[in-house]
Amino acid sequence: MFFGLTIEKLLVIGVIAALLIGPERLPRYAEGLARFARRAREMLQGARSRMREEMGPDFDDVDWRKLDPRQYDPRRIIREALLDDAPVATVRAAGAAGAAAAAGAPPTAPTPFRAGDPPPFDSEAT
Repeated sequence: MFFGLTIEKLLVIGVIAALLIGPERLPRYAEGLARFARRAREMLQGARSRMREEMGPDFDDVDWRKLDPRQYDPRRIIREALLDDAPVATVRAAGAAGAAAAAGAPPTAPTPFRAGDPPPFDSEAT
């Protein structure tokens, strides 16, 4: 639970609070607690209905367990992101490509860059 509180500790706190409040005021406090619980439930139902109205029919299609932040595992996310990318073609050295072409051997893979071309620049990376 929150802050290391267990059910047993909450029960002990409840018994001590009941003893301190006394039998005369206990019904009033119990009624106030019940009123608070009803209001909290109504607020949650109102928030759920507003979300359903704003999202429309897509609300029922959302997998809420997948969006739970407790499921967040950065190592798994990075591993999946690295494995999902398609392999990037490597650039061969210009000297090796020129030597292969001069020898009459067909190139094994086309080179994406030619001599004199400007180096690649990724505008999204900066």
